[in-house]
Amino acid sequence: MQADRLTQALTLIDNAYLWLALAILLAWCAGWIVHLLGRAVVLRLSRPLPMLDAVLRRIEGATRQALPLLFVQIVIRAAPDDLRGIEPMRHLASVLLILSIIWLLINAVRGMGEAITARHPVNVVDNLEARRIHTQTHVLVRATCVVIVVLGVAAILMSFPAVRTIGASLLASAGVAGLAIGMAARPVLGNLIAGVQIALTQPIRIDDVLIIEGEWGRVEEITGSYVVLRIWDRRRLVIPLEWFIANPFQNWTRNSADIIGTVFWWVDYRLPVAPVEAEIRRLCAEVPQWWDGELAMLQVTDTSPQGMQLRALVTARNSGDAWDLRCHVRAGVVDFIQREYPECLPRVRAELEAPPAPPASPPGRAPAEAPSP
Repeated sequence: MQADRLTQALTLIDNAYLWLALAILLAWCAGWIVHLLGRAVVLRLSRPLPMLDAVLRRIEGATRQALPLLFVQIVIRAAPDDLRGIEPMRHLASVLLILSIIWLLINAVRGMGEAITARHPVNVVDNLEARRIHTQTHVLVRATCVVIVVLGVAAILMSFPAVRTIGASLLASAGVAGLAIGMAARPVLGNLIAGVQIALTQPIRIDDVLIIEGEWGRVEEITGSYVVLRIWDRRRLVIPLEWFIANPFQNWTRNSADIIGTVFWWVDYRLPVAPVEAEIRRLCAEVPQWWDGELAMLQVTDTSPQGMQLRALVTARNSGDAWDLRCHVRAGVVDFIQREYPECLPRVRAELEAPPAPPASPPGRAPAEAPSP
């Protein structure tokens, strides 16, 4: 009799697991079908809205996993509580659902960022506003993704009873624990806060030209913890975000990309200034792709006993064009002076005097003999 009851109980348990597995399979298929049907309808409706369309296309893969997991979660929650092993299954389903939601939210934020940056291309002449929007978007997207990951991991950890107990103990000793965690996480939190501050106040932007510790380069990337500066010779300078909040630096494209370039020469005083200034204007007019036509002038900025210092001021649309224009003007003026006024090149003046002659001996008197050693 007892053996028959045991067999009947095992049969009921097997039937319960079989029905549960079948229900999970049907729930997964139902979620997949809903995703396919909803995808076709939603993408068709979102075509007139570029931002919504970009977000929906970005979260397509995550939604393909999240919807079936949601249906499976509903089925497992509806299963009998006395079924052996149902609680670990529910916990596993909850963890997988949270992971899929994290993936979905991150993709949604990134899709929104891509849509915003796509509407503001930087490959235009006046790209100041576009670079501002790109910088804000990149930094805020990264900061939002970090917050989503932190909250998602915290939700997963808090689903474990042991972790909840540890969390309660930590809250009980919040003073010491908060101090230790704050000290350990200070660099991370400092960079995160600095990133948000940079995104809002805009001291630097994507493609800005910066001078940092004597290095000239463009901002190539702004991450959640550092900035990558592309140096002119293709090196990369990596600077923590906190550095930009605590240290001064030069930003050549803060308000506009146009810039005044300077070129210096040392020449002789005999060089006439007017022909050199006319030559500078002619050299600038030769390269309209670099010179913006606003300013090309010559100044005498310094004098010394050896000569005088000339400075040319030329304007360009951006710092890259200004560098090429300065090199062109510098070489052209040197060639002009060598060709037209070679005697006016800088030189060192020195006056040579003959040594004084020895005094003459009186007549009839022999010169004194040199002393013997």
